[in-house]
Amino acid sequence: MSKPTMRYRLGDREVNRLGYGAMQLAGPGVFGPVKDEARAIQVLRDAIASGVNHIDTSDFYGPHETNRLIKKALHPYPDDLCIVTKVGARRDEKGGWLPAFSPEELTQAVEDNLHNLGLDVIPVVNLRSMFNVHHPQEGSLERELETLIKLKDRGLIQHIGLSHVTAKQIADAQKMTPIVCVQNMYNLANRQDDALIDELAAQGIAYVPFFPLGGFSPLQSEQLNDIATELQATPMQVALAWLLKRSPNILLIPGTSSPQHLQENLASEQLTLSDEVMERLNPVSA
Repeated sequence: MSKPTMRYRLGDREVNRLGYGAMQLAGPGVFGPVKDEARAIQVLRDAIASGVNHIDTSDFYGPHETNRLIKKALHPYPDDLCIVTKVGARRDEKGGWLPAFSPEELTQAVEDNLHNLGLDVIPVVNLRSMFNVHHPQEGSLERELETLIKLKDRGLIQHIGLSHVTAKQIADAQKMTPIVCVQNMYNLANRQDDALIDELAAQGIAYVPFFPLGGFSPLQSEQLNDIATELQATPMQVALAWLLKRSPNILLIPGTSSPQHLQENLASEQLTLSDEVMERLNPVSA
């Protein structure tokens, strides 16, 4: 297949807009080791060979599992590879998600990411808000950002991003430090961030949606399936193509542990949606 051609700036780098999310390389519930390590390593190597140069990960996936796999599969890394990680959470012994917001926890998280990825500096670290696990919720991130800024000043982080946040939290953070990307839930059916995406695009800031097929009702899925069938594509490919056309600052990080599914996701860039199809897809968000 042809390699990706759509690009956008992420920090001080230009990356292909179709990247890869490593979340699914951990065990069930993003907890424990991957079932098939050889297959996971093949997916990562195939992604790079296919032109992916933006990988999203975190040391709390597993925990530690995905970062160790990334290092084993890809280190030493290609010069143009931008690895983005997240901090602000940890896992309990049953795999539950807990806040990890103290200066000590954030510092340890960055150091763990560096060690497990085999990096001297992390290109981008996203601070993941944990006031509410399910929805972004207002609350001050000042103390947490101060810690990341100190780590940036030490040369351990190049750029800072935010995840699972509100527009106010982004604006407040920008008073403290440049923000190079925002990672929130957004897809064809869940478009609460429509205005925010446009505001960030005007500032040249990347927006990275997660769960590109999350939260669809049966009726919405049926509408999407019908259009996908007409286009001889999968529903996921249509949903990804819609996001690519929605705004030039949207970077995609679909995840998979299947080499075949990886190529299907990457082929989404070749799927051109007409204005008429975009119009027909709009009701899916209702």
